[in-house]
Amino acid sequence: MTDLSRKRVSTTEAPWVRYTLIGIALVFLLLFLLLPLAAVATEALRKGFDAYWQALKEPDAWSAIRLTLITAAIAVPLNLVFGIAAAWAIAKYDFRGKAFLTTLVDLPFSVSPVVAGLIYVLVFGAQGWFGPWLAEHDIKIVFAVPGIVLATIFVTFPFIARELIPLMQAQGTEEEQAAIVLGASGWQTFWHVTLPNIKWGLIYGVILCNARAMGEFGAVSVVSGHIRGQTNTMPLHVEILYNEYQSVAAFAVASLLALLALVTLVIKSVAEWQHEREMAAAAAMPPEYVPPKAATS
Repeated sequence: MTDLSRKRVSTTEAPWVRYTLIGIALVFLLLFLLLPLAAVATEALRKGFDAYWQALKEPDAWSAIRLTLITAAIAVPLNLVFGIAAAWAIAKYDFRGKAFLTTLVDLPFSVSPVVAGLIYVLVFGAQGWFGPWLAEHDIKIVFAVPGIVLATIFVTFPFIARELIPLMQAQGTEEEQAAIVLGASGWQTFWHVTLPNIKWGLIYGVILCNARAMGEFGAVSVVSGHIRGQTNTMPLHVEILYNEYQSVAAFAVASLLALLALVTLVIKSVAEWQHEREMAAAAAMPPEYVPPKAATS
């Protein structure tokens, strides 16, 4: 047996091991992803497409869809700004309190969304710290759209920062320092050096943040007040319909929410594919030509 064949035998699993692992993965995908999606679609269309369409056209459903999209449209850009700023500060600079800032970024991962919602009720509710002042000035936070937006921002703000921090730390600061030495300003360095280097990580973070913003239930449920047609997002509207035994309408809205999640997944897959193409193209480029040094006498 040659050395090459020995290496192949020692580093390659038996075919039955690969097929077993692939089979287990496919079974899990079938049981926990494809079957639930198929069940949602089947129940949504159980009474025909007309009933499905009427469930989505219903005013309360349309209000929930609109509120979900508005909340995501506000939360994602704000988290985009925070995520870039936090990642840039943590990855590029050393300062007092850096570990504390990193802990704050991870805080929503360790706190239950329901607890986060209760915190907003404690702070902005009628009996909360700022409740009397808000009531006196006729400002509504809790049980209104601002509370929903704040709760969504809280539970989603780690996604972009956590996607960018390891990427920026791996890239280092050499390119930014070189740009500054060559006379670039801070904004020029960011737009022409930092941003192109982190664009794919930024896209992944935005996609994950948007998916969580549209599907958030716990924190939003606490601060929304469940006012139909006003403060119900799509997940909350699905819960209300299901509790009222309107299963077709509930699954119709749920199917739309699942469709948005699938579209998000497709966008993420396309972005990953494009990233891999760029990486492959960069790896295939020939190295820059370096002329030989002149011969010395």
